[in-house]
Parts: sequence; structure tokens; C-alpha cells
Amino acid sequence: MEFNITDQNYDAFVAQGKPMVIDFSAEWCGPCRKMAPVIEEFAKKYDGKMIIGSCNVDESEELTAKFGIRNIPAIFFLKEGQIVDKIIGAVTPAAVEEKIQALL
Repeated sequence: MEFNITDQNYDAFVAQGKPMVIDFSAEWCGPCRKMAPVIEEFAKKYDGKMIIGSCNVDESEELTAKFGIRNIPAIFFLKEGQIVDKIIGAVTPAAVEEKIQALL
């Protein structure tokens, strides 16, 4: 299940202690729309093992600023609430899965 990660619920997700993948995106962004199905598929595949979701940069300004998002899509990989890796721009599903595997 893909989660909608927002300014309001981010801390609750981190408190769960699971690895996290956050896709920072916006509805108007073409490359973001290309990556959305990839993120959704991985959210289903890794359901229960990690938290995978997206954050709308237009709706979650605090979280966008906290992560220093300047370009989207931006996919951040977190362990214990700390950034361990990131991908900026649209990439292949294999590139995303490689980073996910490194989190597990």
C-alpha cells in the first residue's frame, strides 16, 4: 500500500521504525507522473516491510523544505529517520529497486 506522506503524518511514519521511501512529486510534473506507477508497484511489493509513499511538494511545504527539495521527482531512502540515499529525476524501476534492496 502506498502512503500519502505529509507534514502532519511524517513523524508518525518515522516512529514506526521501518525503512522509508518517499517520492517527492507534484501533479503538474510530467516525470513525476512517469514515476508514480513505479512507486505504487514497489509499495505493494514491499508492503509490511517498509513504508513507501509520496509527498506532494505543493501541499507539504515544511517537509519539502526539511529535505531541501529543489527538483522533482526526488526519491529519498531513509533508515531510522536518516537519509541514506536519494535519486533525483525519473529513473528505471531497476534503479529504484536497487536502492530499496540496499535499505533492507
